[in-house]
Amino acid sequence: MDCFHLAETKQDLLKMSNLGLAYLGDAVYEVMVRAWLCLQGKLTPGALHRSALDYVAAPRQAAMMERLLPVLTEEELTVFKRGRNSSPHSHARGATRREYQIATGLEALFGWLYLQGATGRLNELFEMMMEGEA
Repeated sequence: MDCFHLAETKQDLLKMSNLGLAYLGDAVYEVMVRAWLCLQGKLTPGALHRSALDYVAAPRQAAMMERLLPVLTEEELTVFKRGRNSSPHSHARGATRREYQIATGLEALFGWLYLQGATGRLNELFEMMMEGEA
C-alpha cells in the first residue's frame, strides 16, 4: 500500500466512519499548516509551534471553514456535513460544541479528499482558507 499516493474509491470511502475521516483529516490539515508556516519564513521552533497551535485549534478551523462553504461541491458539502454531524464524545477546551463540530467536518473533508488522492483540490481549498493570513 502506498500511503502517499492514495486513490480510494468513493464507495470504499462511504464505508469509512465519519470520525475516522476526521482523524486522518486532522493530520493532513496539520501537515499542510506546518508546511505553510515553514514556507512563510517562521523559522524558530517556538514560533512555528505557537502558530501551528493557533491554526489547528477548533475555533480557528471553524472560522476558516466559513470561507470554503460557498465553493464546496455538493459531494464535498455532504462529506463536511457528515463529519460535522457526527457525535464525538468530547470537545476541545477553548471551543464551543458548534466550533468543534465544524472543525470535525473540515477534518473529515480533508481526510476524504486525501484518501481519494485529490491533492490538487486539497491545495486549492487550503489556499482559499489561508488567503490573507500571511
